[in-house]
This record gives sequence, structure tokens and C-alpha cells, in this order.
Amino acid sequence: MRIHQYERVWLLASMVLIVGFIATITYGAVGLGITMVDDRGATIAPDEINEDERFGDPRVEQVGDDEYEVYAVAMTFAFQPDPIEIPADSEVTFYVTSRDVIHSFYVVGTNTNTMVIPGEISVVTVEFDEPGEYGLICTEYCGAAHHEMEGQLAVLEDEEFDLTELEVEAPDEVEPDGEIEITATVTNGQLEAIEETVTVELGDETLEESVTVEGDDSESVTLTVDAADLGEGDHDWTASAGDLTESGTVSVVEGSEDDAEGDDDG
Repeated sequence: MRIHQYERVWLLASMVLIVGFIATITYGAVGLGITMVDDRGATIAPDEINEDERFGDPRVEQVGDDEYEVYAVAMTFAFQPDPIEIPADSEVTFYVTSRDVIHSFYVVGTNTNTMVIPGEISVVTVEFDEPGEYGLICTEYCGAAHHEMEGQLAVLEDEEFDLTELEVEAPDEVEPDGEIEITATVTNGQLEAIEETVTVELGDETLEESVTVEGDDSESVTLTVDAADLGEGDHDWTASAGDLTESGTVSVVEGSEDDAEGDDDG
């Protein structure tokens, strides 16, 4: 069968286009590390996210030398955590799930982009070599405020990156003859041990103590003050460790709320 010259040209052009499309799709899926979600991945029920040990507290975790994991949650119309902070020269694996409808997780200016489907966990691994700030946006229409759904990813220098957390336990009220205990707990989320100076202040009392916190561990410091030494009224307290600070107020009052409720019941 004789094929006209122009038909040959169109057939050849069509074959080149088909090969080009296949090469582009292959490069996008493999070469750029773009992950598509399928039904073979891990699953999680959207109504169980708050109780899940990974996504109940969206966070960044160090899992190896220069290796980190990020547990993130997409919802209308925000990402958690926000901002996400990671160190430069690191490999980061994002685990992302949705609390409500279909979203996407797109790091602007990079090739990191994956759908986020309720009930499924999207997994994307990326290497960030240079410090910088990137926007996070959702590219899947998810509702009336879809255009406002955004977050931030900050890639920090090593000396700026920190996974230290400070939590403080302190009472709201105490009896005049009671004791006030303020406990400051420093948690180290990195693998290497850190040294911190913890300071707790209440009234004229100050406790300052240096602690060494091993990797993935925590240390606590407690300041105890007799309420009688402070007197009745409101008293401010402050606890700090490094650049982290928490503050609050404790009231020394005659008769606690629990006692008042007990009298009412009687």
C-alpha cells in the first residue's frame, strides 16, 4: 500500500509526540519524585486523626542523621503544623493526610506535589540542600476559601533549627496555707543531647538549673514556694529555657473552687 508523503510526515510526527508524552510522564513520576496516591498506601480514618500518635500532634521528627519526618494534616482551609521548619542539607519525608475533603500538598517552587485524600496517607520524600522559605498551597478545589488555603515551609541553617519544646505545669489557684509547684519540662526532639539552662521565677523566688537532655528525651525542673510567703492575691510566674518562654498567673485565695462546689452539693 502506497502512503502519501504528507501522511508519512503526520504519522512520524504523531509517533514523536506519543514518545514525548510517555517520556515526560515517566520523568515526572520517577525523575522528579512526584508521588501519586493509590489504594496501596497506609490508611487512617479522618475521625481518628486526633487520637493517632502520628497525626494527633502534627510535627517534625528527626529519625536519623540529616533525616527527618514531617506528619502534616490538611483541612479546610489550613495546614498543620504551620509553619513547618526543617534544617538545610537534609532528607525529609512528608506524611500527609486530610481531615475532611480532598486537598493537595504543593511546595511552591519545587516539584513536591501530591494529592491528599481523606482516609489515606500521602508520602513524599524530598531533599532540601539550601536554606529558604517556600509557600504551601492546595491545588485541589476544596471549598469557598480554597484560594486562602496556604502555609509555609522554612528551610533553616543548622544553627537556627531547633526541636526543643518547653511545657510548664502550674496551678491556677492555691490556698494560703498550701504550696505552689511550678514544673518546667524541656523536651529534646533531636537525636543529639542538648544542654539548657532552665529558669523559673515566682515572686521573689528564682530557680536556675542547667540540665542535659538526651536525644528524644525530656528533663524537668520544679520550683516550690509556700503560698503564705506570697500572700493572698495574684502572682505572676515565668519559666524559660533558651529562647523559649512561658508565663502565667497563680492566685492565692481563701477557699478553692472545688471547696465551693463541695459546699453547694451539701
